[in-house]
Amino acid sequence: MKWKKVMITIVFLVLVLILIGGIYAYKNLKYDYDNSQFLAKYGEKLGFDEKQVQTKEGLTLNYGEGPNNGPALLLLHGQMVSWENYAKVLPELSKHFHIFALDYYGHGGSSKVISKYNAVDIGNDIVWFIKEIITEPTLISGHSSGALLTAWVASKLPEMVKGIVLEDGPFFSTEPDRIEKTFSGQEFKMIHNFLNQEDESIYLRYYLNNTKLRHIFNKDGKDNWEKIVKNPALKLLDKNPNRTPIIWYYPHSLGVNTLLALTKNLQDGTGEYDLHFADKFYDNSWFKEYDQKEVLEKIVCPTIILHVAPPKDTAPSYYDEEGILMSAMDKNDAIKVSELINDSELIEGFQSMHNIHDDFPEDFIRVIMELNEKVD
Repeated sequence: MKWKKVMITIVFLVLVLILIGGIYAYKNLKYDYDNSQFLAKYGEKLGFDEKQVQTKEGLTLNYGEGPNNGPALLLLHGQMVSWENYAKVLPELSKHFHIFALDYYGHGGSSKVISKYNAVDIGNDIVWFIKEIITEPTLISGHSSGALLTAWVASKLPEMVKGIVLEDGPFFSTEPDRIEKTFSGQEFKMIHNFLNQEDESIYLRYYLNNTKLRHIFNKDGKDNWEKIVKNPALKLLDKNPNRTPIIWYYPHSLGVNTLLALTKNLQDGTGEYDLHFADKFYDNSWFKEYDQKEVLEKIVCPTIILHVAPPKDTAPSYYDEEGILMSAMDKNDAIKVSELINDSELIEGFQSMHNIHDDFPEDFIRVIMELNEKVD
């Protein structure tokens, strides 16, 4: 009789563990790692719509628009993602602003025309978008390459740009004499090599074998990249080559599945990011007719520059042991940007790899609100 009670208890505990494990796995598999579910989950509740407009050249600009709850705020995402990358800050910001979150060319639902993958052509159409669609003085916040575009637009349209936030933009580190010694530059080179080879057709597999990130994971002679990321991802990829893997036993806080989600691309058929956009950074044609120093000097509106702290693995330096810049800018770059813009404030020290608005949404929202108060 006693052994029966013990067996029932054991079976019960096993079932509970299976249930907990199942819930854990389900949550990990269903988590919105790339924010692509934002519109479906919250769009109607928050009053957001996804819209498209045709430019005078017949190209498509895709954007998310929130309810008209205040002054216009234009959000320009970073490379590889889309407007929904701002998902964590959209609910609160939409209470105070009329948000326009734009996909620029090569990303999201906007046109994929390789000849348009440069700052001037994209910037010209953002200027057109502000004049024709937003039609009022606007605040702009741009992240990463979106910060480069924000600076260009502010320099060209001072009468309609009230203030800007430059969120960890790769200013000056993207110059031809420096880009090869940056993490981003090495990733651009990897993408260039992928696009110009014929042995591997799936970018994610090529990425897992060649990314510089493997050196960040590998410590003390241990190949942690192979164990933690590459091998489990490749097993899933081999089973389903047309789907970006989600490793069920990794919680979203670990960041591995988010990292894999960022590799979604047009070439693999897994996403809407065109890898040729990165290739234009590799050969520097993205900066055709874009002088970074000249652009920054022409900005006259109030500007806030957000800059991350040195990565934990290289702190207090922004460079690794090979002299590779592991962030978008180093400290000198950030100071130079601030000095070139007359009315600017530099805020540093965010413990984020790059995406401040996603890692520290409350801080980002506060910065936008403070900028709005300043321009008012």
